[in-house]
Amino acid sequence: MNNETEIDIVSANALPDEGAIEINLRPQALADYIGQDMVKGNLSIAIKAAAMRQEPIEHVLLSGPPGLGKTTLANIIAKELNSSIHITSGPAIERAGDLASIITNLGPGDVLFIDEIHRLNKTVEEILYSAMEDFALDLVLGKGPGARTVRVDLPKFTLIGATTKPGAISAPLRDRFGLTFRLNYYLEPEIEKIIHRSSKILEVKIEPGGVKEIAKRSRRTPRVANRLLKRIRDFAQVKGSGVVNEDVSRRALDNLAVDTLGLDESDRRILTAIIEKFHGGPVGLQTLAAACMEDEDTIADIHEPYLMQIGFLKRTPQGRVITQDALEHLGLAAKQSTLNI
Repeated sequence: MNNETEIDIVSANALPDEGAIEINLRPQALADYIGQDMVKGNLSIAIKAAAMRQEPIEHVLLSGPPGLGKTTLANIIAKELNSSIHITSGPAIERAGDLASIITNLGPGDVLFIDEIHRLNKTVEEILYSAMEDFALDLVLGKGPGARTVRVDLPKFTLIGATTKPGAISAPLRDRFGLTFRLNYYLEPEIEKIIHRSSKILEVKIEPGGVKEIAKRSRRTPRVANRLLKRIRDFAQVKGSGVVNEDVSRRALDNLAVDTLGLDESDRRILTAIIEKFHGGPVGLQTLAAACMEDEDTIADIHEPYLMQIGFLKRTPQGRVITQDALEHLGLAAKQSTLNI
């Protein structure tokens, strides 16, 4: 299996060819959104209160690992408010003019969704402050001594920002969000409900055993669960009777090298490197990436959050450290006496 396949199958980031299918699988209303009950409850109250006052809700910041439903929630908020949504991303807004072009086209009550908002550059971010706080844009026209500032009034709108790295957002920007929510990894029963729902939309025949097997290996992430379901559907059609049952799911996932906890070959290579090359840690990210021949961002954004969530990896001021649970899962518990743990 090549490295691209290893990363793709369990990557929580959306793949280029998944957009259309993801849109079909996304719930369209807050009541249909599975999981994240505390976030849903608080959002529901905020949306109803804003509707009663006939005004937009406060600006919303959604954070958490990729694949947990931040974009889906943004679309649902817009639908619940009966508002239009305008979607962009931090890297796409390179200049102040780009932001001005987007934001001046908003209508009253519209929703502006900025994905990866932590990647906005400083100049753009500073212009965004007055837009969020005063619903106005302060634009500088001209250069040098003849330059002048023009204030453009904006309709009241709601900004929804999404980020996988809330710590990378500056304090002044973060403080301007009235509603801040963190999305957490899902519980297995919630993932099972998501798989059931997706199988109906995709018209996949699936048995309870197949649902449980996929949920177990989905890294507690809806996007990964849906991707595995689609891969297993193909396997069931070619290698089975077309029905996704426990046996077919197990064989398909074993064939994809996704183990019983959702770890793939890259996850295991990272853990094994810490054990065998660094005596269990601590080891820095840059050194670990070089030892595994992996990209630093790939380790930090795709693999590390889940490995930490399931208790296989600890991050200390000195670096990453392996845990006893990881040793046992890899069948290397006998090595503990030789490690720094």
